Amino acid sequence: MALSGLITDWGGVLTVGLREAVDQWADQEGIRPEDYVAVMRQWFGRDYGIEAAYNPVHALEKGELEVPQFEEHLAQALSQYVGRPVPAAGLVSRMLSRFRHAPDMMALVRRAKERGIRTGLLSNSWGNTYPDDLFDGMFDVVVISGEVGMRKPDAEIFEHTLREMRLPASECVFIDDLLPNVRAAADIGLVALHHTDYATTAAELDVLFATTLSE
Repeated sequence: MALSGLITDWGGVLTVGLREAVDQWADQEGIRPEDYVAVMRQWFGRDYGIEAAYNPVHALEKGELEVPQFEEHLAQALSQYVGRPVPAAGLVSRMLSRFRHAPDMMALVRRAKERGIRTGLLSNSWGNTYPDDLFDGMFDVVVISGEVGMRKPDAEIFEHTLREMRLPASECVFIDDLLPNVRAAADIGLVALHHTDYATTAAELDVLFATTLSE
């Protein structure tokens, strides 16, 4: 069946990679990146899926927790590893400020839309605002986790996005930088790509859509 839809993540696909952004933020805050990783493992488990009974990240992404409340959770957890108080106010915005745009990937999505491919954004939000000025005319569908009360990698948010796209899973490509999200998308029938760099993703999309999107 011919492919007619392209759905992409935001952070780590249409921006610089997660590791790069977090490392820059941690350096600015005087926090070791491994201390941040330790907090995430405390909440998510060393192996993805073996998680704490209450994960503040899940609550934030589903819109069940306000950003200031999440910042208190994160600052308190980081302080235990850092050995000093970590300021909570503005913690998330300082982190997200390091997620610079990836103009090559954004241009690719625009080319896809110009060629008649339906485009969608599917993003787990940390209460952040998205650059509407850059998104103008870029997506047919925008699904933000905190606005719909669902999050990746749960199947329900992929199914919701497909309904908004008005396309079956088998006709859509999904791009994400996190493997659990990629695997979850594949499980419900999407053509799922693990994004590591522009050149690799663009080459794969050229083949999948049988057109040159990698200009």
